[in-house]
Amino acid sequence: MIPTNKMRQLVFTMSSGHHSKGIAFRRKMVPRASSDGDHLLATNADSGDDKDFSDGDFKSGKSDVMDALIPHTFHKESKPVSWTFDGDQNATDTDSHRSLLEEQIVIPDTKETMLSIALQVFVPFLIAGFGTVGAGLVLDVVQHWEVFRVVSEIFILVPALLGLKGNLEMTLASRLSTQANLGHMDTFKEQWKLATGNLALIQCQAIVVGFLASLFAMIMDWIPEGQFNVEHALLLCAASIVTASLASFILGCVMVLVVICSRKCHINPDNVATPIAASLGDLTTLSLLAGICNVLFRKLDSPRFAISVISLFMLLLPFWIIVARRNKYTREVLNSGWTPVISAMLISSFGGCILDFAVDRFYGIAVFQPVINGVGGNLVAVQASRISTYLHQRSKLGVLPPDDADLCKDPISAFFGKSIHATTARVLLLMVIPGHLVFTYGIRFVNAGHTSVTAMFLMFYLLAAVIQVAILLYAAHVMVHWMWVKHIDPDNSAIPYLTALGDLLGTALLALAFMILYEVGDKDFDVGE
Repeated sequence: MIPTNKMRQLVFTMSSGHHSKGIAFRRKMVPRASSDGDHLLATNADSGDDKDFSDGDFKSGKSDVMDALIPHTFHKESKPVSWTFDGDQNATDTDSHRSLLEEQIVIPDTKETMLSIALQVFVPFLIAGFGTVGAGLVLDVVQHWEVFRVVSEIFILVPALLGLKGNLEMTLASRLSTQANLGHMDTFKEQWKLATGNLALIQCQAIVVGFLASLFAMIMDWIPEGQFNVEHALLLCAASIVTASLASFILGCVMVLVVICSRKCHINPDNVATPIAASLGDLTTLSLLAGICNVLFRKLDSPRFAISVISLFMLLLPFWIIVARRNKYTREVLNSGWTPVISAMLISSFGGCILDFAVDRFYGIAVFQPVINGVGGNLVAVQASRISTYLHQRSKLGVLPPDDADLCKDPISAFFGKSIHATTARVLLLMVIPGHLVFTYGIRFVNAGHTSVTAMFLMFYLLAAVIQVAILLYAAHVMVHWMWVKHIDPDNSAIPYLTALGDLLGTALLALAFMILYEVGDKDFDVGE
């Protein structure tokens, strides 16, 4: 978020025939404006006075363009309008008429330092981390429940459903953060439109992703033994859909409130919203999954109950689709946002297969799996959301801003360069070791898990965590910029892929660390000894 008292210059370039002029608006001004034909209504940040600037005022010299305020949005009617500035010839060009903001926007750096970024990110990061610790404690307990032992395919669902925070809630937080930073959530009317449209959208995605995740788990259950258990399949399907839908609705409402409150408190929601989404996401989703599976398991002999639950949520799906399609903020995402969500679910599900394999051999892995995956996903989501907002504020989709024109930097520049993205990457990477130490000793403090926290364990565990986050942060830089050049909005697409990759990397590296510890240790279930 760029505070109005730090906004100094925007340069707007307008197409007029074959000419292009830059009109610089300096002075501290509120980024709020509306357009009515060729009139611009503006508000001065110092006095609060409104003033109506017209094309004629500029042409006649009555208004100095250098004495105007910074408009935030400027929409012209679709009809041709003649514009003349500084002696340009009159031109009517319907093809080149577009929003002034769409052409070129130059916004000065907010001069965020490592300290300022760390102060905003660290507290939400800790809150999010303890949320993942809570999820780990829940998984450590429920892995011994009868339903998890009889229907072990539920472990395949765990990363996919926990990954919904990356597929849906974190993507929602990133979209809302961008809209808030662009000033589109300053009125109750716009807040309501964004909230209702996005909540309907994530309900559509949650129900579909929940169903597909259960289908993947059924296939993974069928492949090894060649037998298909209908009762288990219905339990997996019903539990997955209900968990995905309820968790997404609860967390979606929280995200809307967090972004609105961050905006009012002059805090960049990019730094706050995604970690809070993660902090509540894992614990909420895993608790719902365990509870719902337990209820359905008690009615395993009566398939009608599971069928009724599945049918109810499927009947609600068309309603959510209609609501999302009628909303201007979500219509495009509803049509084009399925590929990253479904792809991310599949990637996370492969991580679930690794977890299903590892949890049978190492009971201690259960409590750490949500932590390492959650921390990695939280940190990379912050970086992806910040880069996306940076690009949205400074350029139009498809064109990289001049000060950030490198599509694929080498890893050294990505982490140790002078750009704000490199600064953020260093801050986030430096949080990994102290963060995991706090979370690990928090787990030890409550005597949870089946692994002794020794120096040998910490060395391999922290190494796995650092490798995971380093890969994710570099991947975020490359992926967000690549998507921007390819006219793909990273707010809708980047975070699902990145958090899913984090789930796969985290689970694989954690399993590898436990296997190494098992081999170098005394080969018992407590690999830390």
